[in-house]
Amino acid sequence: MRPFTYVEGVSVADAAAAVHATPAAMFLAGGTTVVDLMKLGVLAPDTLVDVHRLPLGDIELDDRRARIGACVRNAQLAEHPEIRARWPVVGEALQSGMSPQLRNMSTVAGNVLQRTRCPYYRDPHSACNKRVPGSGCAARTGWDRDAAVLGTSPRCIAVFPSDLATALAILDAIIYTRRGDGGARRLPFDGFHRLPGDTPERETILDHGELVTHFELPDLALARRSHYFKVRDRASYDFALAAAAVALDVERGLVRDARIALGGVATRPWRCSAAEQSLRGKRAEPAAFRAAADLALADAVAGAHNGFKIELARHVITRALTELAIRPG
Repeated sequence: MRPFTYVEGVSVADAAAAVHATPAAMFLAGGTTVVDLMKLGVLAPDTLVDVHRLPLGDIELDDRRARIGACVRNAQLAEHPEIRARWPVVGEALQSGMSPQLRNMSTVAGNVLQRTRCPYYRDPHSACNKRVPGSGCAARTGWDRDAAVLGTSPRCIAVFPSDLATALAILDAIIYTRRGDGGARRLPFDGFHRLPGDTPERETILDHGELVTHFELPDLALARRSHYFKVRDRASYDFALAAAAVALDVERGLVRDARIALGGVATRPWRCSAAEQSLRGKRAEPAAFRAAADLALADAVAGAHNGFKIELARHVITRALTELAIRPG
């Protein structure tokens, strides 16, 4: 690990300004991703600005919304009784994704902003356009079993890893930020993560020094009937081979509204809008769910070793929706 300067932020504005002023500076909260990547030599910031003691660690609720601080620990969010009742997909996603130790340490914003687990990104000796722009993509000609099948580009096929972000993708979440120049932004979660395109190193629409301060979840009736289903190599905590966050509004056996997002198979949280639309007005039964799953994966492109993910994702969507449709209430 290279030497770096450690700075403790004294306010949100101070922390954002400190990173904004230094091109190679980064924020530090739980550190469960940043510190690991520094040890591997993947990240080499010259300054770390610690934000975990800033007043960003609260969960505030009323009858219209939840306001979740960026530094809320994942365990705190996963175990909150009202979050579990009104947005069950959030708790299910978090419980599926990490060990208890990591949930106790990692933060909500860190989870949503976490870097890919692509082995070529995490190996400083391999070509990776996400880590070193213009160096190439070793996954394209290498072992791509865990790579994405949706949202890829010639420059990058790395999977986006966050379970929580997949859940937030169906909840009309809003992200609030403070910029290094003192400004603030309100960003819809849809579109927050960028497709790799020609610039896979740019993973979100955040500017350098822009600090996520909190997330807002509107009180959606649909969200109360939501579910997260995940398939992984190990039954214990592991990253998804394929996962689905789903929500259903069913009346008299017919789907009035549906939400579907995929994890583990795409380069960003993958909202399946066409599949959602196809379900409206249909009977809430496996045949309709299978047809929606086919539509969700219609544009998937397999590599040499990850073609199984396409069929797996179809099954994951169908099962998640079927389990949700038969739940009481």
